[in-house]
Amino acid sequence: MKDISQKQNGLFSNLRQDLPASIVVFFVAMPLCLGIALASGAPLFSGIIAGIVGGIVVGYFSNSSLGVSGPAAGLAVIVLTSIQSLGAFEIFLVAVVLAGILQLIMALLKGGVIAYYFPSSVIKGMLTGIGVIIILKQIPHAFGYDGDYEGDLAFKQMDGENTFSELFNMLNYISTGAVIVSVISLSILLLWELYLTKKHSIFKIIPGPLVAVIVGVLYQVVTLNLFPEFAIQSNHLVTVPAAESLSGFFSQFSLPDFSHVLSSEVWIVAITIAVVASLETLLCVEATDKLDPEKRVTNTNRELFAQGAGNIVSGLIGGLPITQVIVRSSANIQSGGKSKLSTIMHGFFLLICVASIPHILNMVPLAVLACILFIVGFKLAKPSLFKQMYLLGWTHFVPFIVTILGIVFTDLLKGIAMGMAVGLVILLRNSYKNSHFLHKEEVINGKHRVKMTLAEEVTFLNKGAIMDALNSLPNGAELTIDMSKSANIDYDVLEIIDNHKKASKNRGIDVNLIGRGELQTADY
Repeated sequence: MKDISQKQNGLFSNLRQDLPASIVVFFVAMPLCLGIALASGAPLFSGIIAGIVGGIVVGYFSNSSLGVSGPAAGLAVIVLTSIQSLGAFEIFLVAVVLAGILQLIMALLKGGVIAYYFPSSVIKGMLTGIGVIIILKQIPHAFGYDGDYEGDLAFKQMDGENTFSELFNMLNYISTGAVIVSVISLSILLLWELYLTKKHSIFKIIPGPLVAVIVGVLYQVVTLNLFPEFAIQSNHLVTVPAAESLSGFFSQFSLPDFSHVLSSEVWIVAITIAVVASLETLLCVEATDKLDPEKRVTNTNRELFAQGAGNIVSGLIGGLPITQVIVRSSANIQSGGKSKLSTIMHGFFLLICVASIPHILNMVPLAVLACILFIVGFKLAKPSLFKQMYLLGWTHFVPFIVTILGIVFTDLLKGIAMGMAVGLVILLRNSYKNSHFLHKEEVINGKHRVKMTLAEEVTFLNKGAIMDALNSLPNGAELTIDMSKSANIDYDVLEIIDNHKKASKNRGIDVNLIGRGELQTADY
């Protein structure tokens, strides 16, 4: 296994690949940070703070080579209701700090092991489902309708629409300027992706998304001055809080009100954030590792520690809760990121650009960013993956499809829960079927000879299958139960076998045991 902390090569050994990737992640992260803050009912700058901390602080402590952290859409509803119930954003920040402390404790208790219990079919379904939902959610933004906040992944939207009704509703709000910018941006991105990067290495250093963003800004500048009727309205542009001075910039940071640290409501919110944020992070860690071309494996306990440290810092300076986010992580991977330097650099880009050039950032059309996310979404939901999962068989394909549908029609966590539920049913079914092997031999002297060989692990889940097999034996049969290959047999199963041995005398069935001798079970 490769050491993903990259100490052997140095943090800057992959600068040539990480720098362009960090620029792409910066442009993807910026509107997402703002959109999630808006949906959370929090100050817009709190989303930027969380993005900065997720890049720099979490990136520093994490040993995930490609994972990118920041505010997550999955926490938006929790944050919104928590701020309202607690009564003030400063009180909510206390819960964020406490959630970070709880995550540190979870890391010390090795809670990261939970990540290894998610089936591969569900993780791949999660990636594909997010890819599908990204495409569906970005179509309105590409046409200039921004009724839904950037970064939303839920089926039911805050504007009263849902993912599909929004596609019809947007037809009433199409912006000519946004459509023109979308066509130009998508053309640039596809040209870069399919042709230019294969022709010359310089096009690998200069990322296509950066060129698309620059062209989008130039379009806005030219049309405002020469063709105002084609200019994009301000509500279809990025909206970064702009401070007029250095003191004004720092005034956007908030401090938590620790006078409420002992409040039970604050602790309930903290526990909720810690559990949901940790679960989302562990899911994204698994997904990111699967996308990693080098197949490096992240230490999940260290990732929980990094997330905890990030949430403590974010809460202390006025930021939203942080998780690892698959949209940003996949953008990082698709842009050629090689190490966690790209994550850290994107955090510094957020900090420097928001502090120094917010007015330029506020000229970036959301339509350009929608096109960038189109590419990210398509790469996550490649049609070839559906064929690959289908060829693996229905036990993999069904949880995969259910997870996708669940994410598209509900939200991320509910979709994963649906996929897990289906996967569990399939596991129980397989466990039911694979508890034993029943071999019926030929009839000798009118007597059926039957041998039942139990599996290596036999649990209470196998009771039904074994009981059905024993009850199906013909009267007068000779039964041999081979338990010699079993490393573990639950007491429940032993009790069934013992009861059958006693009851079978009335049916003239002889029972012989191999590997366990006489069974000793309780008699009621």
